[in-house]
Amino acid sequence: MISTSAILGISAVALALVLTPGPNMIYLVSRSITQGKRAGMISLLGVAVGFLVYLAAAVTGIAAVFALVPPLYTVVKLAGAAYLLWLAWQAVKPGGRSAFAPEPMPVDPARRLFTMGLVTNLLNPKIAILYVSLLPQFVDPALGSVAVQSMLLGLTQIGIALTVNALIVITAGAVASFLGTRPVWLRVQRYLMGTVLAWLAVRIATDRARPAALPA
Repeated sequence: MISTSAILGISAVALALVLTPGPNMIYLVSRSITQGKRAGMISLLGVAVGFLVYLAAAVTGIAAVFALVPPLYTVVKLAGAAYLLWLAWQAVKPGGRSAFAPEPMPVDPARRLFTMGLVTNLLNPKIAILYVSLLPQFVDPALGSVAVQSMLLGLTQIGIALTVNALIVITAGAVASFLGTRPVWLRVQRYLMGTVLAWLAVRIATDRARPAALPA
């Protein structure tokens, strides 16, 4: 139903994005360090629901819109590539901030932790771009249902994102302490992620594939 190259491609995108500091990572790290791992995991449940909301939207409408309006597909594709380049620059620019320098946060009850995780993910521009612009790049209408492929690729991304984020929640305190005394490791992480994101941006921008109509 989906090719190995598509699985590897979306996995590379998902891994690069989840390891690049953004709203989700900053919130989960700050919450885990200031309120504990349990609070971080509850927040992560909210993040997971946010992923599922975006995936549902992608499966039910995005592919059809792109098939009907090919110029829109091109615009969104280039916007996604530009956004990845911007993320790459944010990773390597001088003075880049580490997500493992947590923001002070008040102690919140479980319901608010869940809600804040959900809202943080829904308002995360990285995730919006991922589902609107990047996910369709790995769908091949010749292999069958676009909706099913989108769902499987989206679930792959969600699995990677949640696994990595769970590890971040569990190890946030130790990682923050480790990186705080080893600035060289921070620079290596930033340049590695910047390189991966830039490569993905160029790959997407130069891909000449066009969207096809949904199969009957």
